Amino acid sequence: MSALSHFLESEGLATTGISLVRPHTEQMEPPRALWVPFELGRPFGAPADAAFQRRVLEAALGLLDMGPRPLLEDFPDDAPVTDAPIGENWVCPVSFPPPVVDPGDIGAALLTEIGRLAPWYVEARRTRGRTSVRGETFSVEQAAAHASAFLGNPPETGPQAVVRLKEALEDLKAFYSEAAAARPGASSSDISDWLWQKTELGRLMFKLSETLLTTGDEALGYMATGSMVPRAQREKARPAAS
Repeated sequence: MSALSHFLESEGLATTGISLVRPHTEQMEPPRALWVPFELGRPFGAPADAAFQRRVLEAALGLLDMGPRPLLEDFPDDAPVTDAPIGENWVCPVSFPPPVVDPGDIGAALLTEIGRLAPWYVEARRTRGRTSVRGETFSVEQAAAHASAFLGNPPETGPQAVVRLKEALEDLKAFYSEAAAARPGASSSDISDWLWQKTELGRLMFKLSETLLTTGDEALGYMATGSMVPRAQREKARPAAS
């Protein structure tokens, strides 16, 4: 995005952006950027908080009136935590009993889990009136099957394989996150910890970050070492990843 920003600026179009990783932005030096102290994947902070998201957007756009360039400003506030009774810990609305499928079959366990989450996803979509699940290439079930296939011999390789695998995983993460948010009182970090540490989807992505390195494909290997699993989640012990 920094290269694109510099190109647009050279054509006379002012640009601004939002940074989630400050060291990367410092290195790339885009013309203008607002660093935000939010979780990766949440550039506007708390979901379903229009007032807070508007503040972030206005702060980023406000950089257009500032100088000199390159300009990197810090957003002053952390993302708010949604209201919940004091002392009450958020829990996902769905409790997962021990799977009836072979626990070693992550793909089958993932499909079972998706089935249990589906009613909560539908409720969340009805309440919000929208969804981040694109579903352009895969249904949620197809996305699960496609991603799980990479645990064995990859069904495809190269840059296009990375694009399709990323699309499948992003749709799955959106489906899980929206289903979990159907129960109020969750911060984005609550939902993220649940997704990565408690679900079959999290187990799949941890496993993929290992197995893709063994495919011999440069593009898939780069994906595995990149942003597949957030560093913060790697640092939280996950014995079920193996």
